Amino acid sequence: MADDYLVRIGKLIRDARQHRGWTQTQLAEALGTSQSAVNRIERGNQNISLEMIARIGEALDSEIVSLGYAGPMHLRVVGGRRLSGSIDVKTSKNACVALLCATLLNKGRTVLRRVARIEEVYRLLEVLGSIGVRTRWINDGVDLEIVPPAALEMESMDETAARRTRSIIMFLGPLLHRMDSFKLPYAGGCDLGTRTIEPHMIALRRFGLDIAATEGMYHARVDRKVAPGRPIVLTERGDTVTENALLAAARHDGTTVIRNASSNYMVQDLCFFLEALGVRVEGVGTTTLTVHGVPNIDVDVDYSPSEDPVEAMSLLTAAVVTESELTVRRVPIEFLEIELAVLEEMGLDHDRTPEYFADNGRTRLVDLTVRPSKLEAPIDKIHPMPFPGLNIDNVPFFAAIAASAQGQTLIHDWVYDNRAIYLTDLNRLGGRLQLLDPHRVLVEGPTRWRAAEMMCPPALRPAVVVLLAMMAAEGTSVLRNVYVINRGYEDLAERLNSVGAQIEIFRDI
Repeated sequence: MADDYLVRIGKLIRDARQHRGWTQTQLAEALGTSQSAVNRIERGNQNISLEMIARIGEALDSEIVSLGYAGPMHLRVVGGRRLSGSIDVKTSKNACVALLCATLLNKGRTVLRRVARIEEVYRLLEVLGSIGVRTRWINDGVDLEIVPPAALEMESMDETAARRTRSIIMFLGPLLHRMDSFKLPYAGGCDLGTRTIEPHMIALRRFGLDIAATEGMYHARVDRKVAPGRPIVLTERGDTVTENALLAAARHDGTTVIRNASSNYMVQDLCFFLEALGVRVEGVGTTTLTVHGVPNIDVDVDYSPSEDPVEAMSLLTAAVVTESELTVRRVPIEFLEIELAVLEEMGLDHDRTPEYFADNGRTRLVDLTVRPSKLEAPIDKIHPMPFPGLNIDNVPFFAAIAASAQGQTLIHDWVYDNRAIYLTDLNRLGGRLQLLDPHRVLVEGPTRWRAAEMMCPPALRPAVVVLLAMMAAEGTSVLRNVYVINRGYEDLAERLNSVGAQIEIFRDI
């Protein structure tokens, strides 16, 4: 029995190391041990303490085991089941985290309605609480109240929580108005390869922010004499870069023009929230934003973020790969029109209701009903573009959809260094995906999915794609350590079960 336990632990460690892209030697160096010792551990030939397992998990940023609570969460999936009925799309993860960062602009009370209860939000709440911001769930845990202190306690910041979310980078824009110097831990989040903060710095330097990066921290200083005298041109039309520039401009005493701005869904939600704070933003939905800043913001505000188009795409994909008829309600159609156009070309049978408004009064929603369809591979490659192109975060779902279609589909995920590589995990479930280079995958369909036990990829969207493929595979699959899914989705397993899936949450060790 002990030998079986050690073998299982060893396999988990090996899978986590391989997903991180490390060699045994690299892991050994991080642990201060030898490559041969790591090799013995992974083969199950060496006794290993819980403390050592926890150290390995910390080194690999993977919750193989955690001391002090029940341990990592896994999913057991009984696949081959058809879905039916209807399911609602939750509020946007990326909008919610941007709005939480934006509350630092306001001296008054903020209430955010129907906030996504996900790990990414929890990490930000831990960080906010540690620096003196009072947050509490109200209205039976549906809404979130945020009340800032007169002065932030930056020296008390929960660095562990901060390092587990890339959203911490969006503290830079608000904080430069609150203090002359401060420190932030390096941003974390999904493992998607090298992601520089230089585009953020190019924008924020125009507001006097200067950063030195040393020993895992960003050391920020603000020169109050510096202010943008001409339009800020973003070198990258990124969502978080645009949001940081907006957050900095919101309390700048003057007018700021931001060009090459993202017009994606979370940026629009942030603009709508800033307007609720009294900041006038012109050009919402375009690539040029004109922000009329308010140097002192002290208002009580109530705001409802809109629904998440990427979660909507996830649920549509669940219906497609399981060959189900499913109605997905509250879909933000403006941000899925390109995806649906591609799916129509592939032969998707679906219909939609007339449009209606989200609770923010601005975002257009529809209810979509998807039916079993005989799909053909698209003629053109699948590739993302900034909005209004095919959403960058929706590209991985086309790997599972293409695997369900007849023919070959080329997917070109040019944005991230590693994400296309993680899509080849579908091969362990019967997929036929060929990695052409770090950014291009050739998908051959249709696929006869088969059950498997595997470690969750360390990137959010590929992890969900693997889960959806498991739902299509006959038999019982196990997906281990699903923390990354919980970062971006609220109660996903339970909600899929409500429309006919069979997914069991369990823990071990």
